[in-house]
Amino acid sequence: MREKSIEQKLVKAVKAAGGVCPKLVCPGFDGMPDRMVLLPHGRLGFVEVKAPGKKPRPLQTARHEMLTRLGFKMYVLDAPEQIGGILNDIGQM
Repeated sequence: MREKSIEQKLVKAVKAAGGVCPKLVCPGFDGMPDRMVLLPHGRLGFVEVKAPGKKPRPLQTARHEMLTRLGFKMYVLDAPEQIGGILNDIGQM
């Protein structure tokens, strides 16, 4: 399965949960996650989407750690089966 199809499934699942999942574009600030998940009741998480078995690059890992230190939920998604658990976790914040 390709990264793009996993990302499309994430966007569809977030929409079905009543949220939005914008693509995160940060010019001049490389390494940020691919998607921001915004769920009802002010729930927020960041998702890095990867092809199955692929790992984040070192700069991406550094940005993920920074977001986690700031108190945000950060996830690496490389299989569609993980989407439900990620959304449940973000929704329980």
